[in-house]
Amino acid sequence: MIPEVRVGINKRFIEVFNILVEKGDIVMNDRGGKGIGDFANDILGKPYSHIIRAFLSDTDKRCIDYHHVDKLCELYGVSKSYLLEGKGNPIEDKRTRPSGNVSHLPSLGSKAGSNNICFTNIEAFAGNSVEWDSFRQENQDYFHIPGLDGGELFAFPIKGNSMLPVINDGDIVVCKPLRNLNEFKENKIYAINDSGSIWVKYVQKELNTKNGIAQLKLISANHLEHDPFHIDVSENTKLFQVIRRISALD
Repeated sequence: MIPEVRVGINKRFIEVFNILVEKGDIVMNDRGGKGIGDFANDILGKPYSHIIRAFLSDTDKRCIDYHHVDKLCELYGVSKSYLLEGKGNPIEDKRTRPSGNVSHLPSLGSKAGSNNICFTNIEAFAGNSVEWDSFRQENQDYFHIPGLDGGELFAFPIKGNSMLPVINDGDIVVCKPLRNLNEFKENKIYAINDSGSIWVKYVQKELNTKNGIAQLKLISANHLEHDPFHIDVSENTKLFQVIRRISALD
């Protein structure tokens, strides 16, 4: 089930889309750079006009995703506060997309400028070689959040209810990689990557006889449904502190 907050964002997306059509920024049957396929290419990274039409449909359950919101706001002068929270005016008109043909528009699928957060899926993030350079080679999306300007960060969507009510199914978490396990602080929330598995949990350490970290105790916020468990620490164990979530807005 799609979270209600996503449904609300999509409803405001439909309003914004219609405003852009009225302003002439989108021309439904245009072939000169303003058509719905061009719009889809700007927002989705591919000219999938059928997906945009699905977002606009009252009967289709598909909704615009969080990481597409940044592109819409940056390229079309749309207010992010309005899209995410319904606050203020829909259009800020601080766009970077030129009018007409967009063949010279720089790609947003690569790390550029201040876009220091790599958005990926949980399957890619669970890979054994989670390093910035391993994503740089792929067609990943990068974005920026004010206040999170320093360092290279990762973001991915959460699946499941194990961290309710702190993190909801469908939320996006932004994570900061730790250089080594000794940097982590107990009872904070981390994304734990270990040999192809990924968990987002509160973390406690279990020491060996030499005061080294032998195991990590992973604790769910939803402790009524999910029991704590331990994992052995190895050279493949990596921690990423969760420093921000993009979540439901009441």
